[in-house]
Amino acid sequence: MGMNVACLDLEGVLVPEIWIAFSKASGIDELKMTTRDEPDYDKLMKMRLSILKEHGLGLKEIQETIDKIEPLDGAKEFLDELRDNMQTIIISDTFEQFAKPLMKKLGMPTIFCNKLIVAEDGMITGYRMRCEKSKLTTVKALQSCGFDTIATGDSFNDLAMIEASKAGFLFRSTEQIKKDYPQYPAYEEYSDLLKAFIDAAK
Repeated sequence: MGMNVACLDLEGVLVPEIWIAFSKASGIDELKMTTRDEPDYDKLMKMRLSILKEHGLGLKEIQETIDKIEPLDGAKEFLDELRDNMQTIIISDTFEQFAKPLMKKLGMPTIFCNKLIVAEDGMITGYRMRCEKSKLTTVKALQSCGFDTIATGDSFNDLAMIEASKAGFLFRSTEQIKKDYPQYPAYEEYSDLLKAFIDAAK
């Protein structure tokens, strides 16, 4: 039996989409866009940052929204159970400054993500990606250390790590992605996803 590492996307899989929650809280409609709508992450982030700047909103305002976000129903139990069965890493394109409070609510799992560049006045001036194509690069690095990866996600930016893994699943994805990638089993319930991970690890 190989040594398996479960690689999970964060937003949409374990917690609600942070930017959608902030879009609702701030009343700024354009911030609803996610990687499901705009596959080019750099373009998406530049657009988000310019909207924040225009409205004079900084890290503090977003963190206030994040404090109110709870993990998706059943996510923590799913994660606890999965971590009982195998090493688990969350690989996300979000930022340390957003993820930290959410990790507390999830029982402090390991997360690999990116970092925001924040000015002294709290304005977000940019961001630093951990590496190019961070999800795929991370999965390949784990494989180079002798691990088999089993991955799940809901969005365009998860497809590369799902494809590169020993097994991969879509979770609560869009109808379009499910239609375009019928080769990946698609699940809606944590119990089914957990079973798929455990079966793939055998």
